[in-house]
Amino acid sequence: MLTDPIADMLTRIRNANAALHDSCEMPASRLKTRLATLLEDEGYISGHTVSDGDAGKVLRVELKYDDDRRRVITGLSRVSRPGRRVYADKDSIPRTLGGMGVTVVSTSQGLVSGHEARRRGIGGEVLCKVW
Repeated sequence: MLTDPIADMLTRIRNANAALHDSCEMPASRLKTRLATLLEDEGYISGHTVSDGDAGKVLRVELKYDDDRRRVITGLSRVSRPGRRVYADKDSIPRTLGGMGVTVVSTSQGLVSGHEARRRGIGGEVLCKVW
């Protein structure tokens, strides 16, 4: 059975976040590393590192909480999946929670937030939403 690496990453982050863990680890890829960088730039995680593991590279995502140990990430959802790809042009990129969340779009210029894609005037595959 083939698995969806982005869905796997989002599920690992969602589960670690629900259990109030400080970090979570997963097999690394360039796409997952770029998604972690985007989440860090948007302020949803505190950091990420890529290191060598036993069977390849490992991506470690440091989760972020506020002073009262409340979660910064309240929700993650996969939009486009292998069975149903979702594409959006520059004018129809969806807003997450009316602009309070982040829509991640895979474009010809790499992974960018929905806001950045609208600013640049490019569309692409809508990967996930984070709020």
